[in-house]
Amino acid sequence: MRQQSKLNRVMPWLKVGVFLLALLPFIKLILGFYQDDLGANPIEKITHTTGFWTLSFLLITLTATPLRLITHWSWPIRLRRMLGLFAFFYACLHFLTYLILDQFFDAAAIIEDISKRPYITLGFTAFVLLTPLAISSNDTITRKIGSKNWRRLHSLIYPIAIVGVIHFAWLVKKDLSTPLMFAGLLSTLLLIRLFYRR
Repeated sequence: MRQQSKLNRVMPWLKVGVFLLALLPFIKLILGFYQDDLGANPIEKITHTTGFWTLSFLLITLTATPLRLITHWSWPIRLRRMLGLFAFFYACLHFLTYLILDQFFDAAAIIEDISKRPYITLGFTAFVLLTPLAISSNDTITRKIGSKNWRRLHSLIYPIAIVGVIHFAWLVKKDLSTPLMFAGLLSTLLLIRLFYRR
């Protein structure tokens, strides 16, 4: 009881700290843009950075439950919603960078790009699947759709993460070290959940 009371006092500060840390990649991109420090291809830099952090926050969100199962800590679960919303935030930046800065809303060019580069189709599919998860993350919608339906809907995060890793691997093509690192971490998280479920 005393430990729970202490956690309740610390939790608001922990949430603020995690929120500020999660914003750092975005702030760094803004500073890099204004200081003209995004390299020879700023659009590619923004695209890769936002994509990397989208996938990173997806996996960090998926870490909450395995961490609770192993350590019996409750605080990771209380950060999970915010971390998931940051995954969606960076996914939106990633998608808008492609749509606006890369393609300038050119529908014909986008369709042609999709036909030539299937990894874009995978990325767009993951973004579409992630959107209802973000929309249903508030308590009002959770109550309206019911906890059972909410859990069923949010189980989409697993195929989203898998598709995200494949999207990343198909994008880089040659140096697969980082996508393989993500794939290894995702596999570990899924195996831990499967082990405890059984």
